[in-house]
Amino acid sequence: MSFKLVKRLSSKKKRPLKDSVQEEILHKLGLEAYSTRQLDSTSVSNISTWILENKQPLELKNLPDSFLSRLWLLSDDARSTCCQPQLDPLNGDNKLPEVKLSSCEDNTQNAINPLDLVTSVFISADTFLQQEITVRMMQCKFAVPLVLPNVDPEKPSQFLLWPSRGVVGQWRSHSLDTNSRVQDCNLASTPMPIISCIKLGRCSVSKSQVLNYVLNGPKSSNNTFIHKGMDGGQVPRRLSNGLVEIGWYLPTGDIDRDVYRAPFLISNLRGDASNHEKCLKLLCQASSAVIIFCGDVKDKEKQLLVSCKGMASKLILIDISGTEREENTVMGCGGKTLEEFLGLPNGAVVAGHTLSEDEVAKNICEILKRLVPESLKPVMLEAAAQLALDIGLNMDEGPVCKKAMATVEEVLKGLDEGLAEFQQKQLPLQGHLWSKLAELDKEESTQKKSGKEIEPQLLKEKKDILTELNRYKMTPSMKVFIDALLTKDKSERTYFLAWLKLRLHQKQTEELNSLKELQPEQTEHLENLENEADNSLDSDSFCTDSMSEEETEVHPVNNRVDCVQGCETIQEVQQNPHYTEKTTEHQESTQDLSCSTNQLLDCGESFENPKALNSRSLQPKTYTLGIEQFLREMGLIFELTHVSGGQNVLRLPNVAAELLLNGVPLELMDGDALNIPICWLGCVFAELKRCLRQEQLRTRVLTILGDRHARNAEVLSGLFGVKLPEGWRRTNRGVYVVVLSLPDDLRKDLECDYLFLIDVEGLGLVSGEIKTDLTHDNMMATVAIGLSDVLLQNISPCAGDDLETTFTVMVNALLRSKECSAFPICQILTQDDGINSVLQTLQLRRVCKFLQTENKENIIDYHGLNTSNTVFVKGPWPNMCPCEAVDKKYSTNVLKLKENLFGALKKCATMSKSSDFIGRLYDVWDAVKSNSFSIGLQDMNMAFGFSLLCTEFSQWENILLENTESWLMGTTKKIIATKALDAAAQHVLLSELKKEAEEEVKSEVNKLKSKAESYLMTEEILQINSKIFWPILFSNINNLQERVIEEAMQKLETINESHCSYSQIKKFEKSVEKEQEYKLLALVETSKSTNILLQDHELEEEFEIVWKKILSSFEFRPSEREEISSIVTNVLKQNLISRDLQKHMDKLCVLDQNQTSSFQVCDEHFGYRSRLKRMFEDNNKQQKLEAQKIASKIIEEYNQFIANKCSLAADFSESYIIELLEIVENGLKEKSLEIRSAFDVDLKIYLCNAACQDFQKLHDRFAKDRELLAYISATKNKYTAKFIYQFRKRDQCQRVAQAFISMVIKPLMLEYVNEPLGIQIAKEVKHKAQQYQSPHAFHQCILEDLIKEDCFESFVEYLLSYEDFRLRKIRETVVSHLSDTTSLGELRQQRLGEIVGKIAAAVSQTTEGTSGVLSDTKPLLERVCLILERDSKIDVKKESLNGPLFSITTEWDHFVKCLMELLATRRLDLGQEFKQNVDVLEVLNDLPVQPQDQLLHIVRGCDKRCPLCKAPCEEEKLDHEVHSSLLHRPKGMLPYDFCSPSHLSCPETSKEAYGELIICKNLHLEDPNWSNVSDDLNSQKTNNYWRYVLARFNEKFAAEFKQELVKLPEDWKQMTKEDALESLKGVIAKKECS
Repeated sequence: MSFKLVKRLSSKKKRPLKDSVQEEILHKLGLEAYSTRQLDSTSVSNISTWILENKQPLELKNLPDSFLSRLWLLSDDARSTCCQPQLDPLNGDNKLPEVKLSSCEDNTQNAINPLDLVTSVFISADTFLQQEITVRMMQCKFAVPLVLPNVDPEKPSQFLLWPSRGVVGQWRSHSLDTNSRVQDCNLASTPMPIISCIKLGRCSVSKSQVLNYVLNGPKSSNNTFIHKGMDGGQVPRRLSNGLVEIGWYLPTGDIDRDVYRAPFLISNLRGDASNHEKCLKLLCQASSAVIIFCGDVKDKEKQLLVSCKGMASKLILIDISGTEREENTVMGCGGKTLEEFLGLPNGAVVAGHTLSEDEVAKNICEILKRLVPESLKPVMLEAAAQLALDIGLNMDEGPVCKKAMATVEEVLKGLDEGLAEFQQKQLPLQGHLWSKLAELDKEESTQKKSGKEIEPQLLKEKKDILTELNRYKMTPSMKVFIDALLTKDKSERTYFLAWLKLRLHQKQTEELNSLKELQPEQTEHLENLENEADNSLDSDSFCTDSMSEEETEVHPVNNRVDCVQGCETIQEVQQNPHYTEKTTEHQESTQDLSCSTNQLLDCGESFENPKALNSRSLQPKTYTLGIEQFLREMGLIFELTHVSGGQNVLRLPNVAAELLLNGVPLELMDGDALNIPICWLGCVFAELKRCLRQEQLRTRVLTILGDRHARNAEVLSGLFGVKLPEGWRRTNRGVYVVVLSLPDDLRKDLECDYLFLIDVEGLGLVSGEIKTDLTHDNMMATVAIGLSDVLLQNISPCAGDDLETTFTVMVNALLRSKECSAFPICQILTQDDGINSVLQTLQLRRVCKFLQTENKENIIDYHGLNTSNTVFVKGPWPNMCPCEAVDKKYSTNVLKLKENLFGALKKCATMSKSSDFIGRLYDVWDAVKSNSFSIGLQDMNMAFGFSLLCTEFSQWENILLENTESWLMGTTKKIIATKALDAAAQHVLLSELKKEAEEEVKSEVNKLKSKAESYLMTEEILQINSKIFWPILFSNINNLQERVIEEAMQKLETINESHCSYSQIKKFEKSVEKEQEYKLLALVETSKSTNILLQDHELEEEFEIVWKKILSSFEFRPSEREEISSIVTNVLKQNLISRDLQKHMDKLCVLDQNQTSSFQVCDEHFGYRSRLKRMFEDNNKQQKLEAQKIASKIIEEYNQFIANKCSLAADFSESYIIELLEIVENGLKEKSLEIRSAFDVDLKIYLCNAACQDFQKLHDRFAKDRELLAYISATKNKYTAKFIYQFRKRDQCQRVAQAFISMVIKPLMLEYVNEPLGIQIAKEVKHKAQQYQSPHAFHQCILEDLIKEDCFESFVEYLLSYEDFRLRKIRETVVSHLSDTTSLGELRQQRLGEIVGKIAAAVSQTTEGTSGVLSDTKPLLERVCLILERDSKIDVKKESLNGPLFSITTEWDHFVKCLMELLATRRLDLGQEFKQNVDVLEVLNDLPVQPQDQLLHIVRGCDKRCPLCKAPCEEEKLDHEVHSSLLHRPKGMLPYDFCSPSHLSCPETSKEAYGELIICKNLHLEDPNWSNVSDDLNSQKTNNYWRYVLARFNEKFAAEFKQELVKLPEDWKQMTKEDALESLKGVIAKKECS
């Protein structure tokens, strides 16, 4: 934790913790140190005040810090225990960054329950911090601890009464006796019903969740009590069991909004009540009603229930046991119900085991509505605290607290007579004499300023008043008050101030309520005021006293002349050895202050009649009295009596300084009397400087200014945690200051040590005389703003009719501050978005902007003045009524406001302002007293006139800016129209445009001046005060002209530079695109050819080559030469200084000079001893050679270093020289030579001189385009990723397109090409070969070829396999034809071109409207296939498209490009393939229609064969019925089994056949469908063809068929080939004729 350990205020020290579970929790939270030293408010200020963001805790030890900082911001997640651990970058588990500790099922050791967090912080905090925490928790509607469990379980718990004393709220009851009045109440001392809720046994419902419903209603999201449904609520409680919390219900008076009619408290005991019997006993005895959530009731629980019945006033049981019992009976109770067993009335037991949490809560609500408030007794927490003591619990209010309370009672003796009467008697110095003295001082200052002689009467009146005041005798109350402040016990003093504030508030509330009862019609406006604001009493910043007791020495203080004497007197008294710290009796024995009759006439009143003295000033504030009045009286005692005062009086500045350091506000100006006790303040600040032990206090002053409804004190409390008098509910005025010590980090940023916060209270307070009120407001505002570095103007959310007056006061004060040349940086806070607030905010913003830009040196973030200086924060602010809801955006808006304020304070560091706060106060007060301003303190018209002038000027300014912007837009087109890379033309154009811009702005400004002069002469108010307004207006106009001209010049340069840079970027991108395209094409081709998938790192290496090539060739814009020698010289100087080599500084003059020779080692580089040692070693040459080698090696390293740096795409940096010097130093460390430092220095100078020349070239190249280079370097990764992405997409497209071409398109193309080839080839063969004209011709050709071939095997094949033989012959003819002709290739090329065209047309139809659009390729490829089928009547096999292969997302036009390229490549490949000599048989095999089949169909004829000789039928007619053949084959040419019919016996056939060797005789007997063979011998001659063949191959036929030789006639043997051919022709001719 970041808490600072300070001395605790408690009078008792805690013992160290024992080892326990409770100690473990404190250790986890980092709170173990506060077991002996408690956490106090001073330490918490480091958390809440200076943090400007709501950081998420990283670990458990950050949770207390987070809880307190969020609580101070009134954040609804203050109790959250969620941590955001720092993620390990090496851990790749991808876990969420926010780990909620509520998920504790797996590891409860790293989680904590939010209730344990709250309990731990309360245990570690002192009682005053507990009070502050309680106030804020109540405002956030969080339950607060009432009984705090002890860290040591063996010791009793502690009852917390003191924290509840700080909680004050308002409510409007529905009861008739209060007449619906708004009532104030203090949580500790106001009697109201207390309803306690406890749990016995295990319960199935969440008691806390039910209570949230009961307390806040069903529609509220407030979680007053932490429950299991919240983050971390499921984590087991380890420290907070036994904790008693309380929540507060306050009605608003709205019947529709309120759930209950009267206020009450709900207390909640955490854990099972059976384990905390003392707390149970306390709650039963102290509560108005006790609600018990009963689980399974056992013997112990039964005894406790009986005990509770006896102690509690009213008992309500919620039976939520786990099992439903018959008739609601209780086990072990004799079958009786709970009501019967305990003797409870009907309805006192709610059966909740079957009800949900909401239903249980509704039942409890209905019961409480009947009981509250009439049926429940009211109880005060103070009474409950006494019961706690009696029971045995500890009490937080110890002896010190009670002693302080007794002291307060002594101070306030006589308070029962009334606040006004008490103030008149005990605080008389604040009466009319003090106000009269202020008036006389002002009059005297006015006369001095005018140069007039001071009137004697004025001096006499002043002297008489001073004489009267010097006879003052300290009143008993003030004596006790001062003695209490002088105590050494800081805790007692803190308790005293807190008790005093509490008692005064209590008395004030009583008087206010009694006044309402007596005069309700006169207090209506007071009630309205109370409705607008809250009455919460905080724990008071007076409780942060942590001053060291050793600071007792006083040092002399030099201050203004007025207070020097008093401060010296203090020093003398405190250095007196008889000085005592406290006196029991006042040492002054002055006479009672009285006036003679003359004096009464002069002075008006005397102290002998204090009632008359104060009647006028106290008339309007008869019911207001606070600590600030006592402190004011203390200051006046010192101011008026310090010259003759005693020791206690002289010690008062020291006491005030200590209080100021501890957060107690100091009044700078008495706003009621309009006077400043300048001597008192001078001594206090002198003591402050002494206490801080600083000769000069570096301070910054932040002032908040707003009317009395704007809640300035609450705003500062919300921002910085300070406590100031709440002026909105008081009828006194004043200017107060508190001091904050800045932490070390902010001291450096803000250039100051302490922040002074000034609060103006009572602005706009109505006392009866408008002029007097206006004077009061103007003087206070002027003094406050005159002291300020930063001014926060607080716009009230309910200013009403005071809006104009407050606005006038603010504007007048700003104008007076401008006259004093002390104008602060202005910030605006608005708390309302109503029309009045918006208008006032707008006007104030214009006025501040107008005044802040009046002087050029005071221009502070002009553009930020338009919006960033205004923040909207909707309350309620801290310490306001707990019943008001906190706005959800409150935390964020407060942090934003603090950020703005600290930003403004940082800007103050650049402005030269005096840090002498008291000196500035003296100067401002002197100016105010003498009224040395042009604007009177009662002037209202001036502010309105000036405001209207600011409005008009704002409109004129907007017109000027719009015209200038319009001109710039036209100029931009001119710049863009030029060629950006033509530097000379661009420079000339820019110069001309700048001149034109200046003339344009001056022309517009002249128009503005004319409007301003005319407006000043038109408005009467402005005309009268033109001498005041015109210089301011003229200065603003001139500053506006300079600013607009400067902005126009900058915009022109920016536009020009942007245009040039844009052109360079476009040029670079073109280069990248061009080179990248070349590389991508090459890589894709490589990937396509090798079919190897490149990895990312390989692609990155390829892109790196492209990148270096582009950068090396890219033309960066040249710039004016900017020498880098000075940079190199400075770096080298720093290096020599760090090595204590300043004696060589004179050698640096040679830098940036051309070096004509190389580095040479000389004798100077070696020491005298080294040279003497090696004198006889060859004239010392060896030593020089070794040194020269070292130098040469370092120079080589330098050359490599330069080459590496120049290869980078980066401009020169001084880090290069630092690296170079390190290279030299590391190189010299490697060798141990006895060389002097001169060698080191000379080598560095030599290399740095070379580096100047080398790096100058690099700098000249990149200087002009440095931003472009930075942009290029920053986007390199983007280009690399794009390169890899494009390659992947292209490679993917390539692969998918390749697959589509290979799997779909190529088969389609081949099918289309080959489909008609068979028919076409058949036609060509038929046209070319006559034998394919008819079956007879073909058969004749076959027989002729057989004769001519004269091959036995062919005859055998023909005879046995006629069909195959015939087909083979046709195929041979086709092959022969294709081998001799080129028509096949031409036909294929033609068909190929046709199909490619069809495919391209189909693809082109799918590209419409897909340019640059990412599409899924699969549907588009399917569409291509459908178009081909539809338009080209081609059957496309789309089955290959099934599956994920073709489904990729890419740019379709790019994919089409790849597809068409591959299609063209495929066409070329196929065309080349068609041109080459290919295997004809292979081509024929690929044809879907075989040409031989087509030819066979032509020459086929009748398929019937002779049943005996197997001769083919010769009939060509398709419808013939009788088959015939003229060429029947003789016996012996076929195997016997092959030619013999089944019904003929072989012997018979053979016998008959031998006669004529004819086997086909009587053919009709075998098959009637065949015509019979003629028996005519002549007709048999026609078959000479086969006779010749049989005779020719008789032996071979016999051998082939393994049969006997056929006996042939001799004439057969005599036949020749010609006879056979002639016979064949005759047969064919005869057949054709028939």
